[in-house]
Amino acid sequence: MTSNPIPRTAADSLLRSDIDLRAEGKAIGFVRQPHSVHRSAYGWIPTPIARIARGTGPQVLLMAGNHGDEWEGQIALGELMRELQPADIRGRLVILPSANFPAAHAGQRTSPIDDGNLNRAFPGDTHGSPTSQLAWWIEHVLLPGFDLVFDLHSGGSSLTYLPCVLAYRQPDPAAMERLLRLARAFGAPVSFFSNAPPTGGRTSSAAALRQGVLGLATECGGGNLVTDASMTLMRQGLRRVLREIGLLEADESPAPGPTRLMQVGGDPYYVYAMERGLFEPLAEVGEQVSAGQPAARLHFHDSPWREPALLRFEIDATVLCKRVPAPCERGDCLYQLGTDWRPG
Repeated sequence: MTSNPIPRTAADSLLRSDIDLRAEGKAIGFVRQPHSVHRSAYGWIPTPIARIARGTGPQVLLMAGNHGDEWEGQIALGELMRELQPADIRGRLVILPSANFPAAHAGQRTSPIDDGNLNRAFPGDTHGSPTSQLAWWIEHVLLPGFDLVFDLHSGGSSLTYLPCVLAYRQPDPAAMERLLRLARAFGAPVSFFSNAPPTGGRTSSAAALRQGVLGLATECGGGNLVTDASMTLMRQGLRRVLREIGLLEADESPAPGPTRLMQVGGDPYYVYAMERGLFEPLAEVGEQVSAGQPAARLHFHDSPWREPALLRFEIDATVLCKRVPAPCERGDCLYQLGTDWRPG
């Protein structure tokens, strides 16, 4: 006996926007996701969304709050929702400032409803958990037709990042050149590029690839903090990207600083805890490190008579991010590294 196939059309999604995302002008509303719980039998999850559109031009989707504890992008997109008017732009801008709203509302990386990590849930499932349903709606209903999706991340609660722009390398030279122009316009100290995942990639950038949309992301700050430096870069960088792609008609943001082109590869680019313990970092974000150099001591407070484990870097590289909390478990990422990259 065979089961009925799962429908895969936009009309099958249970989620819907209560504003017309393709109309002209400005509108603010919610993506309504049915959610029946003890407190509310016929309730829905209210994920904020905005549309600002005027005439023909670039089609851009800005997202933040994909991970709910990453605050910089959520703040910056809330400001754009309030500030931008149709007269300021040419084309269509859709803003999803707290994409995984239950996670953002709880201040967590993952949703408190189903422990769903939205940026590991694509392409999603219309009949899956709430996070999986949301991922399916974003990839199959929202994304198609955009020229660019810019997904704003930071280190969240567990990591702090050297401000970066990141993207998958594109096989099409023209698309790769567009990504490089946009990354340089944002103006982060580092822009790093990695090989595209197989078609089963689970991130928003993988979803963009499947839908034929240019995908760009940030890692800007983190450590469960919001700093003046990270917010200044986020605010100015976003406007420069919108101007570079041709959507923002005028902008007075200062010219971007230089960005260092880097790449991130496989296991040697990471340092992981191999036991449970307390992480003592021996290198800082932005530091140039060498293969064999001590990276961290792992202390064992449950058996303090043991000597700490000494972890070492495997390659010559630059530290892109570092874990923030000292307590760690086996498998926790302590560092991510990058090396210089020359396109072409």
